[in-house]
Amino acid sequence: MIADLAARLGDVPAYVYDLAALDAHAARVRAATSGIELYYAVKANPDPAILRTLEPHVDGFEVSSGGEFDHVSALFPGKRLAFGGPGKTASDLTRRPYRFHVESPRELDLLESGDVLLRVNLRTETAGAALAMSGPFGMDPAMVAECRRRPAKARIRGIHAHLASGLDAAALTGLAKTIADHARPGEEVCVGGGMAVDYADPANLFDWAAYGEGLRGLGVQTLRIEPGRAMTAYCGWYLTKVLDVKRVHGELFAILTGGTHHLRTPVTKGHDQPFTVFGSGGPEEEVTLVGQLCTPKDVFARRVRAALNPGDVVAFAMAGAYAYNISHHDFLMHPKPEFHYVSGMP
Repeated sequence: MIADLAARLGDVPAYVYDLAALDAHAARVRAATSGIELYYAVKANPDPAILRTLEPHVDGFEVSSGGEFDHVSALFPGKRLAFGGPGKTASDLTRRPYRFHVESPRELDLLESGDVLLRVNLRTETAGAALAMSGPFGMDPAMVAECRRRPAKARIRGIHAHLASGLDAAALTGLAKTIADHARPGEEVCVGGGMAVDYADPANLFDWAAYGEGLRGLGVQTLRIEPGRAMTAYCGWYLTKVLDVKRVHGELFAILTGGTHHLRTPVTKGHDQPFTVFGSGGPEEEVTLVGQLCTPKDVFARRVRAALNPGDVVAFAMAGAYAYNISHHDFLMHPKPEFHYVSGMP
């Protein structure tokens, strides 16, 4: 299927989402985390087809803006939504999600009603994390204690924390225990996402079975997780065509259609995006794959081994999360990519 799409690719790049693979992956995650509430973090990829594929497998969706709230509510009226994010507007706070993740005492004061989790910002050891969620996110324990003391119109149901991303199952289970230890008996606990996705070794998958077992062992009555990247990254491909191959000051470059205005992931995470070449072959050389933008930061992969010629198609894998939706689409006003949805991709 992907080879057929590559053969038909014109000068406009294309995203391809394998919905059958996503459905199967989501089913495996659901089975491994039985007994744990599973919410998908919409920020990872809000594409309606992606959300419709995930919906039967999740208990709800985590949204981080009024726009995401309205988008998901229109697709799934009545579905449980958790509304997070550090900068909620007055309009945001008039919405009625299943749970608000409260980021400050002032935010709690502004709520006229609803059920909330207090977002806790803990100073913890996160060795090996790709991203530590410190800084302005949530409240330190003293602020949480202040929220618990003051009168509020909203009902405090428990706590929420997302402390780090890019961790394996053992490390993430340890963080979950740390978070749960800050809850009161009988309260809900949401430990966010952060499951590792290995772009350098796509076959190195997060151990969902071990994570589910570890979470169940914490003994929390209502425990919730919010995976994003680890749910959808693997179902997406970004197809581009080689426009030119040239050597500049001894370094070989392949210029491709599209760029980081469509697929910003490798720049933001500082990795080489894994890819497959559909082309004419030839000897492999060390080459840097770049896009069409007028910036030296428009790079997909640096000094990797590949055989690339003008007209070849490069299919970048793992483009199903934090890819098109996080990219700066309008820079240089290049054409928007096409989108294809397939059921199975041999």
